[in-house]
Amino acid sequence: MIKFLTGCLLLCFSIAALFAVDQRPNLVIIMTDDQGYGDVGFNGCKDIPTPHIDRIAREGVRFTNGYVTYPVCSPSRAGLITGRYQGRFGYRRNPTLNPFDEMAGLPLEEENIAEILHKVGYHNGIIGKWHLGTHPKFRPNARGFDEFYGFVAGGHRYFPEDLIYSDIESVDRKGGWYNTKLLRNETRVETDEYLTDEFSNEGVDFIERNAEKPFFLYLTYNAPHTPIQASQKYLDRFTHIEDKLRRTYAAMVSAVDDGVGRVIDKLDEHDLAENTLVFFLSDNGGATNNGSINAPLRGKKGMVYDGGLRVPFAFRWTGKIPSGIDYDHPVSSMDMLGTMVGLTGVEIAADRSLDGVNLMPFLTGENSSAPHDYLFWRMFDKEHTAVRSGSDKLVTIDPESKTSLYRISDDIDESADISNANAERTDLLDNKLKEWSSQLKPAIFDPLGTWDPSVSRE
Repeated sequence: MIKFLTGCLLLCFSIAALFAVDQRPNLVIIMTDDQGYGDVGFNGCKDIPTPHIDRIAREGVRFTNGYVTYPVCSPSRAGLITGRYQGRFGYRRNPTLNPFDEMAGLPLEEENIAEILHKVGYHNGIIGKWHLGTHPKFRPNARGFDEFYGFVAGGHRYFPEDLIYSDIESVDRKGGWYNTKLLRNETRVETDEYLTDEFSNEGVDFIERNAEKPFFLYLTYNAPHTPIQASQKYLDRFTHIEDKLRRTYAAMVSAVDDGVGRVIDKLDEHDLAENTLVFFLSDNGGATNNGSINAPLRGKKGMVYDGGLRVPFAFRWTGKIPSGIDYDHPVSSMDMLGTMVGLTGVEIAADRSLDGVNLMPFLTGENSSAPHDYLFWRMFDKEHTAVRSGSDKLVTIDPESKTSLYRISDDIDESADISNANAERTDLLDNKLKEWSSQLKPAIFDPLGTWDPSVSRE
């Protein structure tokens, strides 16, 4: 009898555990590269239709104050994927792309979202741009991802005929990392389509293959990052745009939008909308060289004004969060992992506590306060800093220059410095920024541009 009851209890626990795993939501993060705040329909774009990206906001939440953790690519991605300020572990610049450098990547002791979700049974895939280390020990398959299709460097050319290097180790000139063949896991593959379409195809196939299991899909397009290249199919949609740079940029964004539509449709085809969180965002603001528009924000990629940090940001989870609403409190890309940890209850190491938070109570109305009291930014090489609390944002562009205070709710383009009239508030934010900065580590690797493969392969 005891054995029978024990067996029944074990069976019940097994069924309960299986049920719990099956109820854990899928996670899809769709990220673009250097896309401007003003270059999606849900933020008012008129010349580039983005109906599929807009659908995420229309059927979910538009974050009007959605921020990333750094205004350039790789550190921003490090913040998103760890749910922590990347300065805490010395990831404070774009790293060298030297594949022989064993320091230049996401530190192995830092758990990322794929490694964390693996603990609770998720199947993890990344498609597109990695940019968190080119040495083999840093690559996706060594960092918790079951599937990888893409490239490891910071940018890439878009047409298959340009992909001439078998791997990044064989690159023999600066910039040649843009011309490597794609990786499927650790195997180089030949391609025959425009790169954005390749990634969209893979995204759809990933969902098709894994629809019956809890999954995390990180679909990280390199579009519309330079080089500015688009196939004729997409260029033909924008003959009305006279400026050639803007026209090609528009075509690149449109290609992404098509892919987003296909991914959303595939989720719906498998009745996964009510069991899948879908996030959309850019890794930083639009750049100076790709035809993007960040208006009405001030600044561009590489700046701590909002044009470098505040990005198109939306979230859909059908039936679980309200649809078609704006959420105006500042949120961070770090909150994606915070949300998944809150939903799954997965354990986080005590010495690696997250800076991101679970957004669900704030979106459902359970918690009416702001998710963050403060959001911080600090650029290591330039020493540009910023902190936002509520509607106030403190900015210092040079340590020797005057600190400026802006009230974003009244001054979206950060043009009216109110620090003189608000000295106490200015001092408070400045002290908070100094306190946070004292927790950061120096940069742990050489910067982008220091590796010259024509001189040495090591």
